[in-house]
Amino acid sequence: MANATEVFTTEPNEAYTEVDAGAGKHIEPTLMGLAPYQWVSIAMLILLLIAFFVAKVHKTIGGGLDSRIAAIREQLDEAKKLRAEAEALRDEYAAKIADAQKDAEAMLANARTEADAVMQRAEEDSAEMVARRQRMAEDKIAAAEREAIEDVRNRAARAATAASRKLIAEKHDAAKDRELADEIIAGL
Repeated sequence: MANATEVFTTEPNEAYTEVDAGAGKHIEPTLMGLAPYQWVSIAMLILLLIAFFVAKVHKTIGGGLDSRIAAIREQLDEAKKLRAEAEALRDEYAAKIADAQKDAEAMLANARTEADAVMQRAEEDSAEMVARRQRMAEDKIAAAEREAIEDVRNRAARAATAASRKLIAEKHDAAKDRELADEIIAGL
């Protein structure tokens, strides 16, 4: 074993490598068959890949968060628009309700005025009807009185005529009637 490397340990944690002086070669320590510069290259490659993927993941996460933030902003903007529309509708309906209340009050006042006018007209009409019926009743009573007076006069005239006939018949005879008729004719 002329070119072989011998490892000597004096302490449990220390290891020394002895190089064959005649060969002039220096043997580097290895770990799992890889030299230190290879391990450094692999570590740098892994760090670069990690940095690259972390940057990609960071951009992906950031992009996802940005898109999520944009979506939330759109939802908030839409909610603001909907709220503004709802408030406008609420104000519009509040105005309509106020107008409806004013219209209802005006209609109620108008109905009261019309009811008062109808009541007054009804009272006037009933007063006129009572007065007209009273006049009709008075006219009927007056007509009945006139009729009764006329009837009484006619009966009185008939009774007087009958009584005068009877008296004349009792007190006058035909000769006295001739004398009376001649007297009346002579006076004419």
